[in-house]
Amino acid sequence: MASLPLRALTLRQLQFFSVLVKEGQFGRAARRLAITQPALSNAIKQMEKLLGAELLTRSTHRLELTPVGAEVLARTDFLVNTFEVALRDIESTVQRGRAFVRVGVIPSASARVTAAASEFLQSGQREVEIAWRDAPSTDLLAELRSGRLDMAVAAITEPPGGLACVDLFRDPLVLVVRRGHALAATADASWEAIGKERLVLFESGSMPALGNPARAQFEQGPEPLRVSYSETLYALVRSGQALGLMPQLYTSLLRDPELVVLPLLKPRVERRVVLAYLPGPMRNVAAQELIAFLRERLPQAGEAAVRRVAAKGKRSRR
Repeated sequence: MASLPLRALTLRQLQFFSVLVKEGQFGRAARRLAITQPALSNAIKQMEKLLGAELLTRSTHRLELTPVGAEVLARTDFLVNTFEVALRDIESTVQRGRAFVRVGVIPSASARVTAAASEFLQSGQREVEIAWRDAPSTDLLAELRSGRLDMAVAAITEPPGGLACVDLFRDPLVLVVRRGHALAATADASWEAIGKERLVLFESGSMPALGNPARAQFEQGPEPLRVSYSETLYALVRSGQALGLMPQLYTSLLRDPELVVLPLLKPRVERRVVLAYLPGPMRNVAAQELIAFLRERLPQAGEAAVRRVAAKGKRSRR
């Protein structure tokens, strides 16, 4: 149980602290909060007194968090975000008669996750409103820790600290080539077969951690081109400037007669796609039920996709 001074902290003080750090200046923060600057300053001083530690170092032009302040801010943001989402829960339940759940998903898995969520909604067990957030895995996991999401389907290369994770399926790297390329006639490709070809891959997310070690092992050629979006990657491959290296999930809806997707073997490099959520009690029953549903449904969808890819590979050998 928290000490008596800490238990005197109020949510209002925590909100003030969170906004002040975001704005970086007392005047702007006070205007955003619709209070006077002295009132804001007094609230922060009262927080520091209750905590027994300095949260900010103040100078004429800027504010900086102390090490203690940075730790307090992480927990403050979690409490403030959770409170705001809980208020929206209450509003949704009272005014619209439905629960509210926030779900994060990496774009490459969005088709699979939204399809499974639709099955859940159509089951009619409960009236639920889902708010969707699509972003790279690192952003989703950070928002999950801060309380802005209830769950996230993300790709990882190592276990994310402080979160509960359920493995859904593995997502291997594949090679995307022009139909006229020599590799296009093969059933699969190896890292050695890529030789000194230039690659194009995503500059963020799991790709640097996945692709760079494999490239180094086989002393690949020129430094790869790095892009943010699959459309640009496909365009560079189509124009003959590079071979595309990307997770298989991105290619599941690719229907381009000019491009060929090849399994990339020897070694097979893959990322883990997981369902992540905060351990401990959930905000609402609907979030618990959706997590349980996705834990069961999404691995089955992943296995079905693998079977389809395998069948396609067999047909290409005929």
